[in-house]
Amino acid sequence: MKRTILLLGMLLLWGTSPLFARKDVTEKCDTISEKKAPFFSKSRLTIGGYGEVVMTRNFFSDKYLRYTDAETYKNDGSHGRFDIPHVVIYLGYDFGKGWSMGTEIEFEHGGTESAVEIEEEEAGEYESEVERGGEVALEQFWIQKSFSPAFNLKLGHILVPVGAMNIYHMPTEFFTAYRPEGENTILPCTWHETGISFWGEVGDWRYEAVFLPGLDADRFGRQGWIHDGAGSPYEFKIANTYAGAFRVDNFSIRGLRLSLSGYIGNSFKNTLSATDNAKYKGVKGLVAIGAFDFSYNDHNWIVRGNLDYGHLTDSEMITKYNMSMRKDSPSPKQAVASDAIAAGVEAGYDMFALWHKLKNKKQKFYVFGRYEYYDSMFRTEKSIQDYKWCGRHRVVVGLNYFPIKQIVIKGEYSIGLLQSRYNDEPSVSLSVAYSGFFNK
Repeated sequence: MKRTILLLGMLLLWGTSPLFARKDVTEKCDTISEKKAPFFSKSRLTIGGYGEVVMTRNFFSDKYLRYTDAETYKNDGSHGRFDIPHVVIYLGYDFGKGWSMGTEIEFEHGGTESAVEIEEEEAGEYESEVERGGEVALEQFWIQKSFSPAFNLKLGHILVPVGAMNIYHMPTEFFTAYRPEGENTILPCTWHETGISFWGEVGDWRYEAVFLPGLDADRFGRQGWIHDGAGSPYEFKIANTYAGAFRVDNFSIRGLRLSLSGYIGNSFKNTLSATDNAKYKGVKGLVAIGAFDFSYNDHNWIVRGNLDYGHLTDSEMITKYNMSMRKDSPSPKQAVASDAIAAGVEAGYDMFALWHKLKNKKQKFYVFGRYEYYDSMFRTEKSIQDYKWCGRHRVVVGLNYFPIKQIVIKGEYSIGLLQSRYNDEPSVSLSVAYSGFFNK
């Protein structure tokens, strides 16, 4: 039955992606996904997608105790992985008279067939059925009414436009083999929720405001902060609390995008297992996030950067509550920090621009470097243990070769730099990826 539903979903919901979500406005930058282009092709039907395959060799231990007993695993051998992080098919249609639709379905790490339920016949126990690893996610399904370039209304399952990666996360939009770790660790990525979006473009400005359900504090944890709070282990999303998000982009300077975004909403009791215990009466679990990101693409340079900071109120009480949850609950039952941070910058230069023959063929060969710092337990309440391995610096150097605009081959060396009591985490990766429209 689940396979039948999945196949029907694939046929009906051939999806759009963040690329699609951005084509509904006229962009002013010159990067691959920010190219000035209409949302729909001449045929009114638009089909596209993106995908990536990665091979990695990690020169550090993959044992789950490598942080709690670092000395024991200091000299462990390397290990390799092949991965398909994301494969996406998207589809959109212009119905006319300002009405349009977009959908996206994404396969992560090979797909999955899994669900979590509460079995009423078995004393309310959680039951999980998993047949294959990975994820299959409907990331977008929306109907839009465009009244003018300055005012558009979108309803359905949409992206939450907070941070850089949630909007610009196709493999042709970042240099590294995998999505940059910082935002991908502390924030949901990609963050998609069912809600209402108001957006528009006025001159050199683009704005977006979103109304959506709140996060689920039961699923917060030490290593990912609120990362897992956006998902739902059920076949529907709990909406006992609500939240808001916004994004503002400016394109006044040629090749430069400057962006501010944010989120605010309560998260406690936004679950089926909400407590009636009086000691949690005043707990809200307010999540507040502020983010700045930018992108510069001109003079053969691409430079990108981000700074994200988040605060969670009542983190001490949320930690106590999560630690006390039943063993079979979907909560990780871990400590959660009051504050988390992620910052990063990357820069690459197109070496082919130095040779006219290669430049005229429109091939590109970027030599790049990236630095980032992130910590999912940046600040904690006094009673909560600060797991120092959750904070780290990361340095990446590598190459990006674009034989054509839609395809990129990546190679990199990276190292995660942890505090001296832990072992650093070096690795090498090679990947190939694509993104683009198929019927243009």
